[in-house]
Amino acid sequence: MKFLRSGKVKDIYELPDGNIMFHFSDRVSAFDVKFPNPIPKKGEVLCRFAEFWFKNLPIKNHYIRTEGKDKIVVKKMQMIPIECVVRGYFYGSLVQRWREGKIHLPSGTSTEIASKLSVPLFDPTTKSETHDIPLTKKEALERKLVTSDEYDWLEKTSISIYKQMNEIADKAGFILADLKLEFGKVGNEIILGDSIGPDEYRMWPKDSYRVGKIQESYDKQLLRDWLSERGYQKQFDDQRKLGQEPVPPELPTELCNELSHRYITAFEKITQTTF
Repeated sequence: MKFLRSGKVKDIYELPDGNIMFHFSDRVSAFDVKFPNPIPKKGEVLCRFAEFWFKNLPIKNHYIRTEGKDKIVVKKMQMIPIECVVRGYFYGSLVQRWREGKIHLPSGTSTEIASKLSVPLFDPTTKSETHDIPLTKKEALERKLVTSDEYDWLEKTSISIYKQMNEIADKAGFILADLKLEFGKVGNEIILGDSIGPDEYRMWPKDSYRVGKIQESYDKQLLRDWLSERGYQKQFDDQRKLGQEPVPPELPTELCNELSHRYITAFEKITQTTF
């Protein structure tokens, strides 16, 4: 087994048969910054969530099998260098970008925070281990990241997957606010890749959802909110503007434990199994 690289969360290896192994760690990142504190059981939850979604979504993907409690084996692919983000609600970075005039919302959408968009919005970004940047179709084509047909396929397919996942979430008592997907090629065929779990989406309990307020989240948003409330998001942005690497703070134990609890609770409700 050959070590390839460590990402924000996963350690990636190439197996002797040419397939790839993902080892899900307990690491956590937010605002493209890695934090030193592990989140208990996070790697296990992400691994089991990835297995669940790959097995239950009716689209071809790279999943082969699960090994142990925190590893999956997947097909080796040529990854498409775009993160396919689908937004269903007016929330997160979408709010600030709209205020700055950098993005247009679907017609008929309310601009009260946490409002449901009139239709899901495809809002892709560049793919980076440091800082992802929003990407238009024109920019994607100019950079030769994809062809026009490929971009259209990614948009249509990503929105379709979002709707299917939102139906499953709805039955479990959740709202899927947004979602990040990645795709790659095996030969000339584009298939779903990477992993899918609470690090790749925002998920809100339906019973506490209220338009106009910060939502209770069963995903990584709890960490983002904690950082934003204490000024760290601005600090990270300021450090990047100066060409410096953002310095992560120590996370309190109670925050790490609450994140772990919410990941596990979401898993049990979505999959209807005991962790």
